Amino acid sequence: MKTLRSIEEWRREYVRLKEQNYHCKIGLVPTMGYLHEGHLSLVKQARVECDIVVMSIFVNPLQFGVNEDFDRYPRDLKRDQALAAKLGVDVLFVPELGEMYPQEPLTAVTVSGITEVMCGQSRPGHFTGVATVVTKLFNIIRPDYAYFGLKDAQQVAVIQQMVHDLNIPVIIRPCPIVREEDGLAMSSRNVYLSAEERQQALALNKSLQEGKALIKQGERDTDKIKEHMKAMLLSQPLIELDYIDIRSFPGLKALESLDGVKGQVIVAVAVKIGRTRLIDNVIIDMGEERVHV
Repeated sequence: MKTLRSIEEWRREYVRLKEQNYHCKIGLVPTMGYLHEGHLSLVKQARVECDIVVMSIFVNPLQFGVNEDFDRYPRDLKRDQALAAKLGVDVLFVPELGEMYPQEPLTAVTVSGITEVMCGQSRPGHFTGVATVVTKLFNIIRPDYAYFGLKDAQQVAVIQQMVHDLNIPVIIRPCPIVREEDGLAMSSRNVYLSAEERQQALALNKSLQEGKALIKQGERDTDKIKEHMKAMLLSQPLIELDYIDIRSFPGLKALESLDGVKGQVIVAVAVKIGRTRLIDNVIIDMGEERVHV
């Protein structure tokens, strides 16, 4: 595995790879590092479909708001290198802040509509930061495929919309949520949780399973579903609720009722536990009653 730190290094590597095999397929797994099994599942999927797997590690300041955790976001490059190499990553792209943003950028990529709801309500500017850095990575790496976890399902929807609208020649591969044995969705931020906070965080998945069960039992009033979920979440004294939402997916249109709804629906939650913000969701195929967790 090669670890490259500059854009120019990667561009030379890209030319070399294409000279060896012009038709080689390149897969990109964009991350902010501090890898866990969720990230590694993306690598495994990329390894199946691609000749070359590139993982980027870059903690992007543009997607962190005021008083968010940019400075304390967990970082451990040596650990990440070992994990990536073990999974068969070919190139680890690890640019410094000054490499990605040598000066304050005057250009941003903004996706409207689907970014003002859910996480976008409490994190203004977050998805502009995401869309901007992902566009930069796509332009730098020039992948054929890019892999994103559905734990950040709104992010997946935003990136898919951006790629469609801007005719970016990359295929987006959304991949299922990976969970701990007790059901907690894997996240780099889980390391922040105390033992008690982590125990109470299990209410996220439990509330989602409650919502899913109600839908499968025939409940179609989304307010009633959300009230059941809210009661379960707020039974945990350390949980501060950000939102519970039920929307179409990936269009993220508000749904007051599920009567007659076809296609996919997302049931999503976001909470704060102590200083840690956690998100989770389930995506339900209303036509076939398939549930992705």
